[in-house]
Amino acid sequence: MCAPKVGGLSLEGIDLGKATVIQGTVTRDGEPVGGAYVRLLDSAGEFTAEVPTSATGNFRFFAAPGTWTLRALAPGASVDLVVTATQGKIADVEVAV
Repeated sequence: MCAPKVGGLSLEGIDLGKATVIQGTVTRDGEPVGGAYVRLLDSAGEFTAEVPTSATGNFRFFAAPGTWTLRALAPGASVDLVVTATQGKIADVEVAV
């Protein structure tokens, strides 16, 4: 299998001075999981958004600054991970399912 891209997704065209980015890779046993789903839940646990992972397990959200929960859903697994997003910085995470 292919390994995730070192350093995460390309940031070309993203103005990090204005953006709040949460991105990462969903993995299982150290290998990327393509076709999983990642949900973004607000601080109250309410659903905000959902994206599928790429073939290399990558995902990205643009969110408001604050504390968020990522919920990764892959066959046979569901994992929650709390992430703090800060404007102008990238929250780059690995979610192991």
